[in-house]
Amino acid sequence: LTMRKPQSVKALENLGRVRLSPSFFMRDFLHSEIANFHGLPNIPDDPDAAIAVGRKLCNELLEPLNTTFGRIAIRSAYRSCSINQFGNEHGYNCASNEANYAGHIWDKPDADGLHGATACIVLPWFTTRYEQGADWRALAYWIHDHLPYSELQFFPTLCAFNINWHEQPKKIIHS
Repeated sequence: LTMRKPQSVKALENLGRVRLSPSFFMRDFLHSEIANFHGLPNIPDDPDAAIAVGRKLCNELLEPLNTTFGRIAIRSAYRSCSINQFGNEHGYNCASNEANYAGHIWDKPDADGLHGATACIVLPWFTTRYEQGADWRALAYWIHDHLPYSELQFFPTLCAFNINWHEQPKKIIHS
């Protein structure tokens, strides 16, 4: 199935209905506060590429987390080049587009021509424990020992973290 960039609500609905894994649909990853607040579309230029890496992210990383820790809250995931650039230019904690290719920008390969996808997520089960004093590193090392992630970046608010799937995983943890 080849999908063009949606040019209508119906086409965007169809993109949103694409099932990436047993628990996740493409729609789950298209929400953007930047896009919503500023009235800008957050739509992949290359839906097929976004779907392909989204399936890897979901099946190899998010489904095992969901099975082990329960519900996943997605904070930020796919960003179009235009949304990411807008966020970068307006101080919304978005790296440059080039730095986010194969990251939050799922439908563009990185400088090495490799593909990847990032989602910023919260595990409510772990957030409760984190608020009671659990160390974020316990979760980081569980992921390190069990999943084929490329990069993890942990944030203090809600113990949210970016998790990245990449064709050539780096196995790097940041906080």
